[in-house]
Amino acid sequence: MMSVQQAEAIEVEQDRERPADGAAAAAAPKNPMKRVYLEKVVLNMGMGRSGDAINIAKKALEQITGGRKPCQRDARGSQRDWGVRKGEPIGVSVTVRGEEARALLKRLLEAKGNAANGRSFDNFGNYSFGIGEHIDIPGVKYEPQIGILGLGVSVALARPGYSIRKRSKHKASVGRAHAITSAEAQEFVASEFGVQVV
Repeated sequence: MMSVQQAEAIEVEQDRERPADGAAAAAAPKNPMKRVYLEKVVLNMGMGRSGDAINIAKKALEQITGGRKPCQRDARGSQRDWGVRKGEPIGVSVTVRGEEARALLKRLLEAKGNAANGRSFDNFGNYSFGIGEHIDIPGVKYEPQIGILGLGVSVALARPGYSIRKRSKHKASVGRAHAITSAEAQEFVASEFGVQVV
């Protein structure tokens, strides 16, 4: 059985080995699995009808993304009141990843005045906003054959290990402790892109 003096001596020795709070924070390496990065940026234009409107939206998205080819989105169900049939193309979208996504997101955030609404962040690392006129984006010029269109922007953030929910074998969900919270996503966007979250 350990005496009181021996227990106190062990505690003093442990306190001596333990660095101060500030030094511990500086000396402790950050967990590389907790690093947040930009996974993708998705631009979406919902036109509500097929035909020439879809082709115009495709040209607008190509102009915004610098030549990336958009894909059309079909209606999931029929809406008789709106004249939409199931399977009819009613929108277009394009996904951008990597360094192109980072450069594109900087331009898109400039169109919003480098401000972000805090309610636009969810608790899984996603952030969405809309742009009323695509000609507000720097580098996009007005073209009469396209006109002025609005678009939705969805930004997906991720951490290493997020691919566990997409792989074909042994698919699993990301743990609650590893998920990107709204506060972490806001901090990342503010530090990486100089955005003010309001």
